[in-house]
Amino acid sequence: MTLDPESLTIVSVDDHLVEPPNMFEGRLARKYADRAPRVVERSDGREMWLFEGVEIPNFGLNAVSGRPQEEYGIEPTRFDEIRKGCWDVDARIDDMNAGGILGSLNFPSFPQFCGQIFANTEDKELALAVLQAYNDWHIEEWAGGAPGRLIPLSLVPYWDPELMAAEVRRVSALGVRAVTWSENPEKIGVPSFHNPHWDPFWRVRRGRDGDLPPYRVVLRCEAVERRSTLHYDVEPAAHGGHGHGS
Repeated sequence: MTLDPESLTIVSVDDHLVEPPNMFEGRLARKYADRAPRVVERSDGREMWLFEGVEIPNFGLNAVSGRPQEEYGIEPTRFDEIRKGCWDVDARIDDMNAGGILGSLNFPSFPQFCGQIFANTEDKELALAVLQAYNDWHIEEWAGGAPGRLIPLSLVPYWDPELMAAEVRRVSALGVRAVTWSENPEKIGVPSFHNPHWDPFWRVRRGRDGDLPPYRVVLRCEAVERRSTLHYDVEPAAHGGHGHGS
């Protein structure tokens, strides 16, 4: 579907994608290539991601787009059972055009909102390599497949604040202005926002590499009965604060 973007007015900042099975192909160093996350088919026909021996369901409520609400369920278990726009960038743009959506920011699915699947990996060198490969795919192929329509969003290696700062610098140089993280880090086993442990991350705009363009920390809040997405503008430490929520 061809549509004039000037006729669209909605920018959605709480959308999702289902990662395609080939996303890691050619994106990891040879020593990690055999350990890259991959999609496997189980004997019962279900398709799942497999990473370091752990099977990760990828569909369910992530993939009920296009169905009436009364048909929402967790039964989709294969790529051929879900709407193509969930995982194919060209089909996603067609769906956005049909829905009147100008721009969309897409959260991850199988790595979880903060990249917990990667962070919980024992081999942290592998974890960082896979996280960066994920970010590169999102920047180059997903958002890069529809410039001006899909907003790039990156994961951060939250197991190490210095690595977080370094990854923000790296993806910022690639045009990213938003990263996703937990609204309550303590619930994923790391210190509170208020702990100086995170100072390297908060201060990244004033790092030794010089000022970076403004970026947003998109904090995901998941609860049983409600969900919210919080956006924080990260300010230099010299300004005396960690950000302003909106």
